[in-house]
Amino acid sequence: MNDKFLVPLKEAKAEITEKKSVFIGRIKNVETEEEALSYLEEIRKLHRDATHNVYAYQIRENNIARFSDDGEPAKTAGAPIMELIKNENITNVIIVVTRYFGGTLLGTGGLVKAYQRSAKEAVNAAGIGEQTKCTEFVITADYTLWGKVEYELNNSGVLVLDSEYTDSVSVAALCPNEDFDAFVKRITDVTNGKCQPVVTGERFHVF
Repeated sequence: MNDKFLVPLKEAKAEITEKKSVFIGRIKNVETEEEALSYLEEIRKLHRDATHNVYAYQIRENNIARFSDDGEPAKTAGAPIMELIKNENITNVIIVVTRYFGGTLLGTGGLVKAYQRSAKEAVNAAGIGEQTKCTEFVITADYTLWGKVEYELNNSGVLVLDSEYTDSVSVAALCPNEDFDAFVKRITDVTNGKCQPVVTGERFHVF
């Protein structure tokens, strides 16, 4: 698996009206199929009176990609949303578009455009960020070296999570995997080997 991928930055909603039919697009970051289905059920309950609750989701783990037209003509609803997800190159995402029928048929082309537009506006509202696999580490320095260590922390693309000031300074931080070896080398050089990051784990983070 790649060390970087795109995800929605937040849960978001967008609403459009097309010939009196209301389309409500919602998007959320999910990491498992169970989370996606749970969110879908939440939206179905919220809009149990809607004409359709169309969805598409793509999960990075196990390469899962599923969609449903939920009663709309085949390939006019879920498929266009999935196409948008793939074109935007987003993963770990579910998009649900709820439709309240306004009494006027939109036709096949009209449905495709309405569902895709609603989904796209939800994507725009959420924003897209890059998840990067990072090394979690702790670094400890005495106060005579702290200025040099702090400079490297601030100028190396490192995200400081926590700091503790006692008889020395201890910092917990995240560094993108691709930058970690270079960061360690710089810290080693500026402190003459007196400070070494201690790896505590690995996880993804949006930078």
